[in-house]
Parts: sequence; structure tokens; C-alpha cells
Amino acid sequence: MNTSNKLTLIRILLVPLFVMFFFGKFRYSVHISVLIFIIASVTDSVDGYLARKRNQVTVFGKFMDPLADKLLITAALVSFVEKGYINSWSAIIIISREFIVTGIRLVAVSENKIIEANSWGKIKTISQISAIILILINSCVLKVNIFNIDFISVIVVIVVGLTVYSGYDYVKKNWKFINFK
Repeated sequence: MNTSNKLTLIRILLVPLFVMFFFGKFRYSVHISVLIFIIASVTDSVDGYLARKRNQVTVFGKFMDPLADKLLITAALVSFVEKGYINSWSAIIIISREFIVTGIRLVAVSENKIIEANSWGKIKTISQISAIILILINSCVLKVNIFNIDFISVIVVIVVGLTVYSGYDYVKKNWKFINFK
């Protein structure tokens, strides 16, 4: 297994640790969860960079890297809904997009096709990760609202908009894999 794929697996293993520390009751547990989330997010950039640089792009990486992203983002969103940091509707829209895209990818795989992430998907992921880090720092670490709730709401609406658009773009470009027979 190459380094890129190991980093993807590490990101997946960091998801339950993030949640455990996010809801942890001991001193600095939330701070540790933020650090875990940031480390997991950085591995997303590093694993892709290494795979391309070393010419080690694999089918495993093409499929598991986006899945690892979805697990990390979903864990954070569900945790935020639990704590009341975001509305459930935003999490449902974002998570629904991920299920739709994953479903299309599974159909494509069954036809021996691998669909790689496109630029809108990458923009969506970067916006989601950035928003989650902003919410983590604002609501959890500092425990003061540097950014008022309206600012956070605007950020969430922008992220939801980018998520919906990237989903639309993905479905449009991969419509051939959707079979209504």
C-alpha cells in the first residue's frame, strides 16, 4: 500500500477520534478535536499531491479518498447539529448530495468506470472544510462569537449553495450512469 492510500486510511481512522474528542468532557478535548479535524483535512491535500507526484494514483485512492472526505464532513456536520451549531436542514442537504454522488459512483464502478472528483467537487470540499474549521474555532475553542450567528449562517448558506451546485454539475456530467429502466 502506497503512502497516499495510507494517509486516506489514517483520515478514516481519525473520524471516530474527532467525534470522541468533540463530545469529550475533559479539559482541552474540544481543542484536540479541532486539531484532529485539521490534521485529517490536511491529509486530504497531501495524499492527492503525493499520488499524482509519485504517479501512484490507484483505483483504491480514487474511490476511498472521496469516501474519507464524506465521512469526515458528515461526522462534523452531525456533531454540529447535535450541539446546535448548525441547522439540520443544511446538514441534510450536504449529506444527501454525498449519498447521491456516491450512488452514481457505485453504478459507474459496476460498469468498470471510475469517476474522479472534478473542480466543483474540490471547491465544495474546500468550502466545507473551511466552514467547519471556522465553526469549530468560533463556537468550540474560543467559546465566544467572534463572528456573529448571522455571519456563520451566511457561510453555511454559501457552503450549501456550492454543495448543491457541485452535486448538480456531477449529476449532469454523469447522467449516463443513471438508468431508469
